[in-house]
Amino acid sequence: MTQKKAPYNRTLELSEEELVLYRKELASLAKDSSWAGLVNKVIHQDAFETIKYIPDASVDLIITDPPYNMAKTFNKSKFKKRSDGDYEDWLNIWIPELARILKDDGSIYICSEWQSSYAIHKVMNEHFIVRNRITWEREKGRGAKTNWKNNSEDIWFATKSDDYVFNVDAVKLKRRVIAPYRNDKGEAKDWDETEDGKFRLTFPSNLWTDISVPFWSMPENTEHPTQKPEKLVAKLILASSNEGQLVFDPFLGSGTTAVVAKKLKRNFTAIELDERFACISLKRLKQAEENSKIQGFENGEFLERNHKLLR
Repeated sequence: MTQKKAPYNRTLELSEEELVLYRKELASLAKDSSWAGLVNKVIHQDAFETIKYIPDASVDLIITDPPYNMAKTFNKSKFKKRSDGDYEDWLNIWIPELARILKDDGSIYICSEWQSSYAIHKVMNEHFIVRNRITWEREKGRGAKTNWKNNSEDIWFATKSDDYVFNVDAVKLKRRVIAPYRNDKGEAKDWDETEDGKFRLTFPSNLWTDISVPFWSMPENTEHPTQKPEKLVAKLILASSNEGQLVFDPFLGSGTTAVVAKKLKRNFTAIELDERFACISLKRLKQAEENSKIQGFENGEFLERNHKLLR
């Protein structure tokens, strides 16, 4: 018997009928394929076999969340923990290929957790100019009785050259003003008063505490075990690309990179090995045609977590 969902559980579901329907829309890439014909398509293939067919310098921005160096099951796919050296060897299979397909003025972001972060930085540093490490608070998960709770993840930011896009004004964070400053005339300095309180737009840092991990009451939530929030990916896309440019993700998962690219008027091409997750991505893309909202991003501004409670 199928368990009935809780009243506020908005987790996306995929029926068998939808699986059959979306399966027909999945794309594939071969040596003689037209790369231009795969814009805004989800490719259902092994990324290692597929990337080699992508033309040189054909992608503006790469965002990807590869399997971390830990034992994890992704639907029918299993990833086993490797030694540090073996994990580096695995990274060296595909990261050099990403350098080949990225345009000279392009940027790349690779997600990691603390144990695999060193290896990702090491390999990226051999092929790109590493610019920064973003650390974001992952306010979810169980506590630990004999260790500090693992409550953060990293995102490594790198570019192909010194000529790259960074739209800083597009990713400023709207923060509550704790001690509002006024000039001699009593005028507010660098802050505004709204119905929710006093706020100012602040420059984005490499420490993010405003991200909510998707959970069951959020409409973007899926069954994928390591789904990244749309708000997180929106920051990366807005900062490092312009409308109409091409965003690429070789490990698409539940589709967040493609969905956010679509919502923000970018093009995308993405690869996902697992058929079910690839089809979930297509369903999310279909829903994005009707609703382009991104939780925590309103009127072109990124908001603090639980911002409506900060009065």
